[in-house]
Amino acid sequence: MPTPSLNAIIEALLFVADAPMTVDRLSELLPEYDRAAIRIALQEVRDGYETRHAGIHLVEVAGGWQLRTETALMPYLTRLVKGKPPRFSPSALETLAIVAYRQPITRQEVEYLRGVDTGAVLKSLLERRLIKMLGKKDIPGRPIIYGTTREFLEIFNLNDLKGLPTLREMQTLDEIPVFEVQEELPLKVEP
Repeated sequence: MPTPSLNAIIEALLFVADAPMTVDRLSELLPEYDRAAIRIALQEVRDGYETRHAGIHLVEVAGGWQLRTETALMPYLTRLVKGKPPRFSPSALETLAIVAYRQPITRQEVEYLRGVDTGAVLKSLLERRLIKMLGKKDIPGRPIIYGTTREFLEIFNLNDLKGLPTLREMQTLDEIPVFEVQEELPLKVEP
């Protein structure tokens, strides 16, 4: 059997990896190749999937590289996987957004912004590994501070927190679109 190409090796490593792999991690696993060659191989693998219009593609997410299925194929994939995708309650999404945009943040700060107790919601987000405890704030009482995790970035398909929409982008979603006024059409047809 001939020696496999670097592209094939990287593709196989990404296929079996349970999380996005960074160039650093790939360099550790492949000391016989330099970082520049690994970066070029990643681009070639990604381009190969795009060119073929394959059912999977290589994406840069959560600071690393991961093979993912095409979104358009979801209806077919759900036939195989009987479970439903994770759902988030409005309170969980609101709390998660506050943590994502304001991190590092304490429970008290989240509760002040939401106006309600968030203990159960924070516990749920911790169990789902979407947020983590970053440490304790250096103030009296030493409250725990929270931040988002790599799993958060993976689920929301973000490479880093800079990929979160800005306030201006979110405000444009709320704007009422201006449509051209169309004349009313007569309901009766005259002979």
